[in-house]
Amino acid sequence: MSCAVIASVEKGAIADELGLMAGDRIVKINKKDIIDLIQFRYEWAGEEVELEIEKNSGERQIVEVEKDYDDSPGIVFESAVFDGVKRCQNRCLFCFVDQMPPGMRGSLYIKDDDYRLSFLQGSYITMTNLSECDIQRIKKEHLSPLYLSVHATEPALRTRMLNNPRAGDLIKTLADLTQAGIEFHTQIVLCPGINDGENLARTYRDLLELPGILSVAVVPVGLTRYRDGLPEIQSVDGRQAGRLIDWVEARQGECKRDRGTNFIWPSDEFYFLAKRELPPLEVYEDFCQLENGVGQVRLLWDEFEKLELPVGLKPSSEVYIATGVSGRPVMLPLVRRIIEETGLKVNLRTIANSFFGPSVTVTGLLTGKCLLKGLKGIDVGSTVIIPEVMLEERKGKFLDDQEPEDVAGELGIKILAIPVSAQEILNVLRYI
Repeated sequence: MSCAVIASVEKGAIADELGLMAGDRIVKINKKDIIDLIQFRYEWAGEEVELEIEKNSGERQIVEVEKDYDDSPGIVFESAVFDGVKRCQNRCLFCFVDQMPPGMRGSLYIKDDDYRLSFLQGSYITMTNLSECDIQRIKKEHLSPLYLSVHATEPALRTRMLNNPRAGDLIKTLADLTQAGIEFHTQIVLCPGINDGENLARTYRDLLELPGILSVAVVPVGLTRYRDGLPEIQSVDGRQAGRLIDWVEARQGECKRDRGTNFIWPSDEFYFLAKRELPPLEVYEDFCQLENGVGQVRLLWDEFEKLELPVGLKPSSEVYIATGVSGRPVMLPLVRRIIEETGLKVNLRTIANSFFGPSVTVTGLLTGKCLLKGLKGIDVGSTVIIPEVMLEERKGKFLDDQEPEDVAGELGIKILAIPVSAQEILNVLRYI
């Protein structure tokens, strides 16, 4: 039987007044079993709600709540789905989970492909595991927009890339859902020699013809050194990245003219691979593909440019900003401006990924072991700023299960994890 496990309760909220606390379980709402946060929110919307609760002690309670329509319960659940995550049934040629080394925490090997998490959290799904009941629920409850990993629309190619015979039904399923008013943000993981060239052009044309497709992001395939027994795939090089940018920017011109939106974007990484300047801020419109790395760097630079930097900052310790290889050109203009305008000496430390291999350059995939190696030799007592994307949400651990305190203690330094935001960077520099 599914139940909703409470992770935390907001002080002073309805749940707090009911005496609920972390670890308690909501078993039923309005006498109904609950399978996910979507259903919970729907049932909670009434002005009279009945909850069946199982306390940490095992005691069962039934409580009745009278509230206004828009009153929040003040609950954060351990998971947004209460009956278990719908697992991925694909074996994609480029799956990152399959490129994980052995011996890491179990959660890193879970392949989720759950349309509910797509709706609630913006995670990308392939839709190869949707049942007819799932499709009908998406339509009935208008679970939109959803976030879709496309990769290719030609049936045989998508079937091969996802290694799933159901993958070739994509356009048929999309046509059905978009006709029902469901909208999609989509992504294409570009694998050179596989889904580029004419295959990419066909995917773009097929998506463009569907009115429910809101946007397309093209991102380069990510490869680690743990690919024994997996299909051979090439990384995107600078020349290929440049060709992709030229092709996408030409399509943007067509889409702007015909649809009023650029519609398709390359991720920021392509521009750095090709050693090209990033487009201006307005090209990214409403930044609808930010989580795919589309416009993240331009947004950060623009925010930082608008900040007024204080003069004469004097930190109490040596300051380092740690970044991955691909993050260096992102952070370098910010660090130079800080040094020039504030007088504060900030050291930019580029950390190679010794854990997953040198082909993995993004900052968010650096581990505790990478930092131990990459920060070796800096002065004891130094302060090192890292982005929060390196750490697992809520638990605050690196991908290899080390904690920042472990790394800091071994090196004799202080580590500060902050959101990747211009204002946050400035705030932490003020008070070091």
